Amino acid sequence: MGGLGIFLASVLAFANKKLHVQEDPRIDEVEELLPATNCGACGSPGCRAFAEACVAGDKNPSKCTVSSREMVAYIADYLGVEVGTQEKIVARLACAGGNHVARMRAEYSGLGTCRAAVAVGGGGKACAWGCLGLGDCDVSCDFDAIHMDEHGLPVVNEDKCVACNDCVEACPLDLFELHPVSHQLWVACKSLAEGDDALADCEVACTGCARCAMDAPEGLVCIKNNLAVVDYSRNNLATRIPIERCPTGAIVWREKGLTIKGGAAKRIIRKEPLPVRPDAR
Repeated sequence: MGGLGIFLASVLAFANKKLHVQEDPRIDEVEELLPATNCGACGSPGCRAFAEACVAGDKNPSKCTVSSREMVAYIADYLGVEVGTQEKIVARLACAGGNHVARMRAEYSGLGTCRAAVAVGGGGKACAWGCLGLGDCDVSCDFDAIHMDEHGLPVVNEDKCVACNDCVEACPLDLFELHPVSHQLWVACKSLAEGDDALADCEVACTGCARCAMDAPEGLVCIKNNLAVVDYSRNNLATRIPIERCPTGAIVWREKGLTIKGGAAKRIIRKEPLPVRPDAR
């Protein structure tokens, strides 16, 4: 047994020497310069993998959306490559139904997370697709880019958002999506309810009236399952015109972190939460 152990150890030592792949020392240096968040926003499984891709020339340093511009420039200079360009990507919420405009059919009492609430009869909100407001997204964000507003709705600070995808994964209702900031036309709703049924649940829901689709350049907006859908492959046709006749303000225009509604959108002045209505749909 002793002889066999010595033989196998010798084989492993020989294989390690012959098969060893020399690693570029710059990988360690670049990894040290990265933020070590391993958030995945760059498309790599972690900072180490991103460093390897940068050194190999497969990715440019600007893909790291967490690093400062100065650090990205420093890494590019160290590697002797172009900084590259990367359009800012941010998390967007497909719901505007705060507690002052969206009705509750029951009062949820239990573990204070959206995931737990969904498991208990959907959380009590009349709109089955609406944000529950318990802040799983807020808790999941390591960059302080999400906070809950006075109406129990998450608000994304686009300046701080690094598109790490954590809020997307945290939301049990799939209300968050990552989009380039150039996707300015946005549908802030996911309700598939029809017309008056949608309005009975939420005053700012998309009713599927199709006015936005009629006014938009051909193919930019369509109605699917009672919900307006933007075709971002036609983003070159993007315009604010589709939002102007939306009666609820469900389709909006995003500009410099602001949400702009059309002129026909109902103005909401109510501040207090709506009462629980057991008869709500």
